[in-house]
Amino acid sequence: MALKDISYVEAKLQWMEANSIWPNGQRYLWTDAFGLVLYLSLYQETADTKYLEQAKTLVDEVYRVLGRPRGLRIGEAADRDGQYYHYLAMWIYALTCYARFDVGYHDEAVKLVKDIHPAFVIPGAGVIWKMREDLSGPYPGYGLGALDAYDGYVVYRLLDAAKLGREINEMYALMAPNYQTLHIDQDLGLGMMMWLCHFFPEEEWALVQRAGSLDQLDRLWIHPPGYFCRQEGWRDMKFAFTNYGISLGLQAVNAYAQRVSALNRFFDNYQSGDEYDSNAITHVMACTSHFPGFFLKHAFD
Repeated sequence: MALKDISYVEAKLQWMEANSIWPNGQRYLWTDAFGLVLYLSLYQETADTKYLEQAKTLVDEVYRVLGRPRGLRIGEAADRDGQYYHYLAMWIYALTCYARFDVGYHDEAVKLVKDIHPAFVIPGAGVIWKMREDLSGPYPGYGLGALDAYDGYVVYRLLDAAKLGREINEMYALMAPNYQTLHIDQDLGLGMMMWLCHFFPEEEWALVQRAGSLDQLDRLWIHPPGYFCRQEGWRDMKFAFTNYGISLGLQAVNAYAQRVSALNRFFDNYQSGDEYDSNAITHVMACTSHFPGFFLKHAFD
């Protein structure tokens, strides 16, 4: 059963804005993609037009600060240069949700795919994980992403399977040889893979990866007190935002509801003692964990 704790989310949004954390803090594409879906979900749920207005303001600010002639920069901070494919994929998903209320964002999302796909994708090889900011070549020191082809395959199909048929086929051709053997061992990757699987749950790749992800998550569960550690053998390493990503994945595949509740209770009062205590990614993803909204297929459909 998906959570719908609107009062928690509204209080968290007020607290973040009062403390200049988000949306009035520094731009970061991953966080802003999640936040855009959150605003749209709140509008759908409450019919309060302020959330649609906030969504428009957020999109304008993201493009003003992070927008580039082709794609979007990772973040506003100096050390967040370059472009990540999986961040762009999440932004494309957020624009796909926005197109429900403003059809112009459909064309914007399709244009973004057409701009970035040829730069990131090497047919027959993989998807480059991080590119230079102008997409002129791979960012030094980075290789191919393990989940990126899955991100693109799912997000492109949800956006426009007709206009993006070639790109979808290229992504599936990258998935097909490895979905049986792909092993994800870290927390957030497992959560996001389950989220991807739930859109096309009867496809063979989704059946294989859903089962493997749930099996691996069993090995990461630490109870008591009730959280998922970073990866197997790292019992004491835990991050709130990655656990919230797992929560989204578990709600998407309708599994381990008690663990979702337990990790929310644990991290709602958790202090890591580092920058993540006040980082927007922690708190925006906390909102997603308490109210996934349009991130879930039944709402998206």
